[in-house]
Amino acid sequence: MTPSSSPTAARPLATVRKPGGLSWQRILLLLVLLGFAGFFLAPLYVMVSTSFKTMDEVRNGTLLSIPMSPSFEAWSKAWSSACTGTDCGGLKPFFMNSVFMVVPAVLISTALGALNGYVLTKWRFRGSELLFAMLLFGVFMPMQVVLLPMSQVLGTLGLASSVWGLILVHVLAGMPSTTLFFRNYYAGLPDELIKAATLDGASFWQIFWRIVVPLSTPILVVTLIWQFTSIWNDFLYGVVFSGADSKPITVGLNNLANTSSTVKEYNVDMAAALIAALPTLVVYVVAGKYFVRGLTAGAVKG
Repeated sequence: MTPSSSPTAARPLATVRKPGGLSWQRILLLLVLLGFAGFFLAPLYVMVSTSFKTMDEVRNGTLLSIPMSPSFEAWSKAWSSACTGTDCGGLKPFFMNSVFMVVPAVLISTALGALNGYVLTKWRFRGSELLFAMLLFGVFMPMQVVLLPMSQVLGTLGLASSVWGLILVHVLAGMPSTTLFFRNYYAGLPDELIKAATLDGASFWQIFWRIVVPLSTPILVVTLIWQFTSIWNDFLYGVVFSGADSKPITVGLNNLANTSSTVKEYNVDMAAALIAALPTLVVYVVAGKYFVRGLTAGAVKG
């Protein structure tokens, strides 16, 4: 067989198209995506630009105008001297109340969810499925339903109108979601790991801390971000169960925005809204990719 008659030589070479080339379809898709991104980011731009303007610029300019002389005066006032009702101490005390509330509430609810998920998947007992169904019901229960009984429980425990009362409320409200996350994730872990560790003499807690928890990094990140965002942004529980000295940042922001004065300072309101949203924005910017990885690793499978 001559080289010219070989099958390989007779077959014409296919044109190789370089991946990632810009076609008109790709350009159109990019333009559409940029349009949607601009549409959703426009309010954020308005908030940021307005917060750095003086009131004269706010009155004489437009929403989309760039601050001519950026100033942190509105931010400083929103943090330390803006009036939230009769108190003119700014958002600082509300911000600190949220920090003191969110950190223990997130850690406790995540720890309880991990333990519940571990027991309900690897140490099943009679009635465990019924118990999980009852916990799962709490995910879909409207928050307004528990306001009256929860207030009675907090009053009985002596935790009404306190930060510790808010912590307890958020732990109980978040436990169904955290249990669901961990239970679905742990269902994908091989049972052989638990059986092998049990045969080697490992106890319940040794298996949990030395085997299960080190394998739980993706779902831990998902749950921590989910709980932090939910608790930090909560308004209903904060306004119902907090007292004068335990109101969270969302209640403080609402009070600041609704406080009437002779001149409405929109730049201060925008700066206050950004201060309230800054922690969640930072969390998602820093750990957003880990959140997506954790979801795809089994957080919502089941």
